Amino acid sequence: MAQPKVVVIGAGIVGTSLADELTARGCTDVTVLDRGPLFTTGGSTSHAPGLVFQTNPSKTMTEFARYTVDKFVALDAFTQVGGLEVATTEQRWVDLHRRHGWARSWGIPGELLDARQCAALHPLLDPERILGGFRTPTDGLARALRAAVAQAERAGTRGARFLGEQEVVDVLTRGGRVTGVRTAAGEVFDADVVVSAAGFWGAELGARVGLTVPLVPMAHQFARTGQLPELRRPVVGPDDARLPILRHQDRDLYYREYGDRLGIGFYGHRPMPVDMTSLLTDTAGEAMPSMLPFTEDDFAPGWAASVDLLPALGDAKVEEGFNGIFSFTPDGFSIMGEHRDLAGLWVAEAVWVTHSAGVAKAMAEWILEGTPGTDVHECDLYRFEVPATSGDFILATSSQAFVEVYDIVHPHQYRAAPRNLRVSPFHGRQVDLGAHFFEGGCWERPAWYEANAALVDELAADGVAFPARDEWSARFWSPIAIAEARWTREHVAFYDMTPLTRYEVSGPGACAFLQHLTTNDVDKRVGAVTYTLMLDETGGVRSDLTVARLADDVFQVGANGPLDLDWMTRHLPDAGVTIRDVTGGTCCIGVWGPRARDVVAPLCAADLSHGAFGYFRAVRTFIGSVPVTMLRVSYVGDLGWEIYTSAEHGLALWDALAEAGRAHRAIAAGRIAFNALRLEKGYRAWGTDVTAEHSPAAAGLGFAVSAKKGDFVGRAALESAPAPSTVLRSIVFDAPDAVVLGKEPVRLGDETANVGYVTSAGYSPTIGRSIAYAWLPADVAVGTAVSVDYLTTTYRATVHAEPVVDPEMALIRR
Repeated sequence: MAQPKVVVIGAGIVGTSLADELTARGCTDVTVLDRGPLFTTGGSTSHAPGLVFQTNPSKTMTEFARYTVDKFVALDAFTQVGGLEVATTEQRWVDLHRRHGWARSWGIPGELLDARQCAALHPLLDPERILGGFRTPTDGLARALRAAVAQAERAGTRGARFLGEQEVVDVLTRGGRVTGVRTAAGEVFDADVVVSAAGFWGAELGARVGLTVPLVPMAHQFARTGQLPELRRPVVGPDDARLPILRHQDRDLYYREYGDRLGIGFYGHRPMPVDMTSLLTDTAGEAMPSMLPFTEDDFAPGWAASVDLLPALGDAKVEEGFNGIFSFTPDGFSIMGEHRDLAGLWVAEAVWVTHSAGVAKAMAEWILEGTPGTDVHECDLYRFEVPATSGDFILATSSQAFVEVYDIVHPHQYRAAPRNLRVSPFHGRQVDLGAHFFEGGCWERPAWYEANAALVDELAADGVAFPARDEWSARFWSPIAIAEARWTREHVAFYDMTPLTRYEVSGPGACAFLQHLTTNDVDKRVGAVTYTLMLDETGGVRSDLTVARLADDVFQVGANGPLDLDWMTRHLPDAGVTIRDVTGGTCCIGVWGPRARDVVAPLCAADLSHGAFGYFRAVRTFIGSVPVTMLRVSYVGDLGWEIYTSAEHGLALWDALAEAGRAHRAIAAGRIAFNALRLEKGYRAWGTDVTAEHSPAAAGLGFAVSAKKGDFVGRAALESAPAPSTVLRSIVFDAPDAVVLGKEPVRLGDETANVGYVTSAGYSPTIGRSIAYAWLPADVAVGTAVSVDYLTTTYRATVHAEPVVDPEMALIRR
């Protein structure tokens, strides 16, 4: 296939990296345009201090950073002085253990040091002020401009051209796809593909073509000290560095050497969103448009904290500073992908120098090969729900992301605002029951209910264990969740499943469309429900779905979120198929447990016996006077149904079930219990346990791939794929009080080498132990002893056959 003609907007570190990656893959007709002079263009790259800490809670972002380091080292554009993060509080010291665990899980070398060892590495440190630190020897300083120039020169030898002083003011289109760009000078550059790598100008550029690019340009303070005697050497250049890059995250600070001076970055000030309409006026007296005037008052707390940590600064002062502009997003991830409604227009925005080459590599693969080699769902342009694309939401959450950039953020710590953007019809009843809400996809989701607190004592009296938790794992958690899970297994519980994404796929071509996109056979009789997967062209799992055939040409698809709608929409035929997101107009209650039939059957017009309404079946009927669609499926692995109705009937449905459930002591239960029960039954969570980097066989989902159906997206790749080298396994912890939260490193037995990592975990009241999923080498057998390093503790566990609870599947088929 002919290589496309590509125009890249932005000659900063992302644009030059992308030109290099594209041309290295044979795509040589590449033009890179920038509004500023080459290569100090005036964007974030031009002033970036270049600190690269690779370790990130995201595996994807860590992979991007590692690739960037390796590439820049090869370009002689990286000084590998190492990284050092220090703790001045007990909370941070424990958190550095967590970061050490991430590094081991993702393959980044690192070690924990005591205070004296830290001071030996960085003599400016006062060891009396710190408890210890986390050192990463392969981190260091990216020389961003040098890397940009080196990559541009290499791309230029392959045919790419770079033009400065070319401000793109218009993206040209015809027939729903890009045809080129026009500059302020009126010059037109033809293109098959246009990539916006415009940095903090990216949101404005996207708006010109009707695309929301959810980023906020934000000012961040950076200062340089005068000369420090402690840093003097016989021969020292202005940018030379020998000490490790340093983070003092307890005070929102970082440091790097500039010869005999010190550079200081500070995140502890108020958020400073940038008004792009007045940017050029505001920066007229500065060196470049990305540098706003320094606000000394905002920096004062940072300077005081710096002097406390680094006493040598006591006799120094700040000689220069600026408020540099770069992009923040609502969730802290980059923004990557192709405009759904304008083919050929791609974005690579909100990318820091740390991840630049890795993002560029993934973008080049995506543009030229159809699929990036790294899972990018966390960075996908279309990952946000509709409410999260509003200007108010983007500003509020991106500002909060700035505030929290160095905070210790718990994995179950959800944003405080905006909240209550999406609530189910049951929300008022849930509030009355004392629901503690988590937030996801802008939905309010009950985590547990205080109304069930008395069950803790009741079940404890019956011998159910409620192990104590450490302070970290006890946050955003309650022992009530254990009671709710146990009660579900022994009695019956109601779960609000309204936030489960639902699409209606209809039309004469609906069945053929779903057959082409999914791995299992959905061409079954009306009333059948099928569990299936969507793969990308490489055979990676993009999502898992439940598909209910409600009529010959109408299907209800239970999905994972907006990325599924994006994927399905991109594959729609020209006619014959309609997709509607019906999530907000409908609601759902999951009724599960051994007494579920006792509660629901007296209310229902349909025969709910197992013989009449078997597992993986769907029926349209009534609960009292409420019209419902009932699916005999169970993510908790017990008898029951997902019961759907329109939002207008939601409250009546809840009240009818609650009233009928009183005689059977039915309870409402939350997401933590739900998670524990699905782990017992071996059910995966896409995006946490499984992503597009995994094949169905590796993920334990091979049963959802039909060997009999015709061709589907990804089938050819599956047929030629080698056996997986790693697989997802259930592990059960030996100690009753062992608990992990996800992303912890896993070792075999007492060996020191890391072999895998945990994805998700939960306490099973059925077996009285925590269960976790972990990616492990394929040759690790059931029964193998493993060790999991959680914060400052090591827990032992055993690889277990799946499912851990009820392997005969008797509960679900009562």
